[in-house]
Amino acid sequence: MLMLRIMRIRDKSTKIIYPELSYKLNGIFYEVHNELGFYGKEKQYSNAIELYLKKNNLKYEREKALPVSFSEGNIGKNVIDFLVEGRILIEVKAKRFITREDYSQTQRYLRAFNLKLGMLVNFHDRILKPKRVINSMAKE
Repeated sequence: MLMLRIMRIRDKSTKIIYPELSYKLNGIFYEVHNELGFYGKEKQYSNAIELYLKKNNLKYEREKALPVSFSEGNIGKNVIDFLVEGRILIEVKAKRFITREDYSQTQRYLRAFNLKLGMLVNFHDRILKPKRVINSMAKE
């Protein structure tokens, strides 16, 4: 009985959130990285991602501002790079390495929009390693 309960817990904890969409987005990130290399600017990577999102007929919003109540009335101060299909938040970075602040920023944005999954992508790495950031508090 206890073993069955542990197996159920493991099944729930290892379940991938939005597997098809997140795999498709990872493919887009790799195509962009292969095309532009790892010395571009954040805006260039974002423009390329936008082209691939259109090519794949994915619905998205670019540079969406955080809700006013969350950003303490500073409209336009904090924006997310992409919101794809209303489910996955994408934060694009082009810097030497990802910091704890980058993860915290993505977590704050996920909470602000009540989303389960964010993808943090640093294109300046020689080998691209998109990071999945989970918001366990999301109520979708």
